[in-house]
Amino acid sequence: MPESIKQDFRQFILKLQDQICDKLEEVDGEAQFQEDLWEREGGGGGITRVMERGGVFEKGGVSTSEVYGELPEPIRERFDVEQGWFYATGLSLVIHPKSPMIPTVHANFRYFELFDKEGGTRVDAWFGGGADLTPYYLWDEDAVHFHKVFKDTCDRFDEELYSQFKEKCDTYFFNTHRGESRGVGGIFFDYLREQPDRTISFWLDMVKSLSISFLPAYIPIVDRRRNESYNEKQRYFQEIRRGRYVEFNLIHDRGTLFGLKTGGRTESILMSLPPRTRWDYNYQIKEGSKEDYTIQILKNPKRWV
Repeated sequence: MPESIKQDFRQFILKLQDQICDKLEEVDGEAQFQEDLWEREGGGGGITRVMERGGVFEKGGVSTSEVYGELPEPIRERFDVEQGWFYATGLSLVIHPKSPMIPTVHANFRYFELFDKEGGTRVDAWFGGGADLTPYYLWDEDAVHFHKVFKDTCDRFDEELYSQFKEKCDTYFFNTHRGESRGVGGIFFDYLREQPDRTISFWLDMVKSLSISFLPAYIPIVDRRRNESYNEKQRYFQEIRRGRYVEFNLIHDRGTLFGLKTGGRTESILMSLPPRTRWDYNYQIKEGSKEDYTIQILKNPKRWV
């Protein structure tokens, strides 16, 4: 396994962070990202960039990290190892638009290495990540566009990958306690390891291509919906649905739990949470309404492309 994989991917995501932040600032037209450099006790650190109170985006975070060190006990149990050291680097982003007509979006692309001991032999390495869309008011064409961009990218490498990644996304981003998906899905993958017919360089090229596909998948949807009118009732519904987003992140999301359990920076890990949300007791929506249409899709994930 080429040692350069780690450095290659690390440099790639740093450049991608700049590109994504520049484009989001251009689209927003008002707010700019504020950069926060941080160090992790135990090894490594990261670059967190956050945009708030913009013209289009109410809150957005685009972060890169490079962390390493001894595996904490909960993570050792998960990997079923008695001891171990790790290295992880990746890019993570969440964008919460102000308008309920524009969907929230999340993406994450990461690389992980596992060692038998400090300074020891690498015993495992893999890529993970994905991207998913969370609309409040759903236009089918937006979901189709988002999925099609990532399907076209996957198809350049293997025409069977998209359906696998889409199914994993639908399964993973699911609030089991609510019986509904977090959004309309996208792609999700993990543990993409060296295989007899798939080198780690193959996965590196694919994950890079999927990462580059984020802006073409999301920005056209923002441009299409940014001038849609909305009222306070629709804004209220957005905040109710944001509550479901928070529930998933704090109860089910493995990335959030990994970051918190490995001594990651709490502010950076929780940048994914929306700025305004609400939990009304037994909140109900009108059957047959636009709000109900979104909910029914979330309860019954569909094939978009």
